[in-house]
Amino acid sequence: MKFLIVDDHPLIREGLSHVLLELDQNSEIVESENADAALAAAEGCRDLSLILLDLSLPGANRLSLLRALREKREDVPVVVLSATDDPGTIREAIEIGAMGFISKRSTTTVIVNALRLVLVGGVYVPPQSLRAVETPELPQGAGSAELDAESSLDVLKRFGITPRQTEVLALLVQGKPTKIICRELALAEGTVKTHIASILHALNATNRTQALFVLSRLGVKLPGLITRDR
Repeated sequence: MKFLIVDDHPLIREGLSHVLLELDQNSEIVESENADAALAAAEGCRDLSLILLDLSLPGANRLSLLRALREKREDVPVVVLSATDDPGTIREAIEIGAMGFISKRSTTTVIVNALRLVLVGGVYVPPQSLRAVETPELPQGAGSAELDAESSLDVLKRFGITPRQTEVLALLVQGKPTKIICRELALAEGTVKTHIASILHALNATNRTQALFVLSRLGVKLPGLITRDR
């Protein structure tokens, strides 16, 4: 796997490099220390598996670099690593398309587990933010224990989400716009919009961000890639 670390502190980049090696001993790690270098690296490295992004960087204004990276590389999950972990910032980052938000105060174990979750298509949100941000009520007995892929599909099925809607949901949580989902799944735009409306209704959510928080509370993992015969 190939990772891009974007942080202006050399010690942070070095520490994260060691963390990433716990995910894959053969990891290839690319480092950038400012916004311009990060955008160039994201564009030049076509086989990136994940981008780890610090929000406080020279040449970047708050969430502007996250937005630019999502626009440039919508195929690569971005995880924010930040010293600021207030619920408002977390919610904004998720709305823009981040697949995870990790506090720099987190332990190595938390970071590794969070990145593993994102790499298999999940969304990592700090537990404290789940308590602080208003989210829909879950059915009785639903919890936040991390589930494997098969159990995740079973949970979605119990919510009435069909296999086709699960494919739509897997792309939706990656921040893919409707037109891209249409192209990826060879579906008409009206069909995709109908699926999205059904998914939100099933999860008792009013928008994508609420749906993401519900999935995180449920511990649901979704496949990071859709593999369908065209």
